[in-house]
Amino acid sequence: MEELEISVEDQQEAINHHAEHSKESWLLFAALISAVLAVAAATCGLYAAHYANEAMLEQMHATDHWGYYQAKGIKAVITEMHSDLLEKNKAGAADALTEKLARYKKEQEEIKEQATEEENKSQYFMHQHETLAKSVTAFQIAIAITAMAAITKRHHFLYMTLLLSLGGLYYAAVAFLH
Repeated sequence: MEELEISVEDQQEAINHHAEHSKESWLLFAALISAVLAVAAATCGLYAAHYANEAMLEQMHATDHWGYYQAKGIKAVITEMHSDLLEKNKAGAADALTEKLARYKKEQEEIKEQATEEENKSQYFMHQHETLAKSVTAFQIAIAITAMAAITKRHHFLYMTLLLSLGGLYYAAVAFLH
């Protein structure tokens, strides 16, 4: 899953340039906000990538377990057919195969539980990734709006920056506290 990212560095540089050459103190505040937002976006982006990787690994483990589960099922069917054939000829051999069949069924249930657990972990990690990706997006948009405020010298854009920053913090908190 590939995500597009805007160039935070370019926007940060533009904000800093305008802040240095301006006599308006709110531009320094805007530069500080954008720097903090860039750190928050980078941190949440790092964690989002981590959770995406964990989700993929857990899904691969679940897939492995489901393959193993199916193999046990195939062995059980073959053993059951073999047992039916031997029952017609020898009762002792059929009993041994019946025990083997019971063991395969039991192992299959254990494997099923493991596979389901791995799938649940995968879904959890993917949810964490998606929540943190929302956080990163909110922070990046806030940085872009801060750059617009600095370039156009309209400080009322900072209200939108603060609102989006709160949204980004909300998503980050949901992800980290979940």
